[in-house]
Parts: sequence; C-alpha cells; structure tokens
Amino acid sequence: MSHLSRVAVFGGVYNNTGALSAVLDDAQAQGATEVYCLGDLGGFGPLPDRVFPILLDRGVTVMQGNYDHSIGHQLADCACGYSDPRDNHYARLSYAYTQAKTSQRWLPYLRALPPFLRREWGGYRVHMAHGSPRQVNEFLWESTSSDAFLRRLLRAHDADVLLVTHTGIPWVRRLPAEQGGGLVVNVGAIGRPANDGRTGIWYALLDIPSKPAQAAALLSAGSAIAVTLRCVDYDHERLCAEMRAESLPEEFVETVATGYWTTCLEILPAKERLRGKF
Repeated sequence: MSHLSRVAVFGGVYNNTGALSAVLDDAQAQGATEVYCLGDLGGFGPLPDRVFPILLDRGVTVMQGNYDHSIGHQLADCACGYSDPRDNHYARLSYAYTQAKTSQRWLPYLRALPPFLRREWGGYRVHMAHGSPRQVNEFLWESTSSDAFLRRLLRAHDADVLLVTHTGIPWVRRLPAEQGGGLVVNVGAIGRPANDGRTGIWYALLDIPSKPAQAAALLSAGSAIAVTLRCVDYDHERLCAEMRAESLPEEFVETVATGYWTTCLEILPAKERLRGKF
C-alpha cells in the first residue's frame, strides 16, 4: 500500500530531554514527515527550560496539556486529575519544582499552545487531545474505555481517528467495522517508562494511506492506518543522575531506573496496576 506520509506522535515529555531527543532521532530515522507532541512538557523530570529549544529547533507541532496550561498561567496546581492523597502529594512536589524552574520567558509560549489539534490525513478526520476531547485531564485507560464509549467520543467530535496521551501507558483500539469503525490511539508518554519494567519509552508511528476513497473504505474495516508503538532507549542513567542533582524525589528516580512506577499508582485501574511491580 502506498502512503501519503508517516507521522510520529508522542506525549508527556516531563522535562526528559534525553528521551525527547532520542524519540525525535528515531522518528526521523523511521521516515516520519510530521511530528506532533500532545502536551505536558514539564513535570517529573529535571531542568524544564531545556525542553523548549529542542521542540522549536526540530519543528515539532505542540499542543497544550494540563501541565502546560497550569504552568503558563501560573496556577496553584497541575490539574492532573488525581483524587488520591498519595498521588496528589507527589504531583505537588513535581509541579512546585517545574513551576520554580521554568523561566518567565517561556510562559507566553505555554499559554499560546492550542488545547487540541485537528487534521485531515488521507481523507481521515483526526482529532488530537491531551486527556480526551471532552476534558484535558481525563484518563483514557485501555481496560476501562469500552468500544461504545470511544465510539461516542469519535462521533461527538466528528472524528475518524482520536489520538491522546495523559495516562502514560500506550494502547491501540480499532473499533468494529460493523459498528462504524474508527481508530483510537493512546500514544503514551516519553518522559518516563510505561510501568512495564523497561527503561525505554514509547511513542506512536502512523502510516496514512494516500487515496481518500481507499482510506475511507479501509477505515471501516479497521485496517487503513497502520499504527506502530515503538519503544526507544535513551541514557536513562544520566537522567537519574540529573534528577538526584536537582533533589527530585527518589521515588521518581527509581521509576526511571527500574521501568516501574512508584508514584501515580492509585489512579491506575486494576489491570494496568497489575502490570507493574508496586
């Protein structure tokens, strides 16, 4: 099948410039012609000001996540959507650090980022959101997002394809052709591992068919856009050293070093939590 383009999409940079550079290099090597970031540039990792020049220099199209909105407007918290006290404790530590370390010069940039992105790729209506199209900090987990719910999201937002992040764990869902079809991809987050015991991080590559008529027909069959979730290694040991130098919580460092989450666990549904160690 010929393709119009190969597109790379990722989310959740979380101040991790090593992972960001590694993903952009990998996407270029894989032939991606466009690269999109679905928000949350800061949080969790060290030295946030290093992220912005890389995104600008590499021509990445960036949208606004909840973290970017909060930092840009200097709000009191990250609006991450956690409800458990332990999750919120670590979220406050992460947010306070990122807020203190983000230079004033970047606040207008963060405020100006769009809250969502709309594209048409090969005849497809594509909607990119941070958490979900209806709420920036909504968590779309693979185990708790039913086909019926995802179908309603697509219809409500006039989309054939929905791309999201926020949860930090990637997944792909092709909705049944007999029920109208559609594609939903959580592209994961590149700022920290996906609670899978691997120190590498994940992003999505999408191959878009070149003929709109062919694309529309194949979309209903659930096979038109090829999606590859790629795991990319980077110098995570260097990141650990930088995090310790910045006195970030040792729990954050352990996540980077082991590939297993030690924080933000209480928000996880049972199935996703069972994949981890804690």
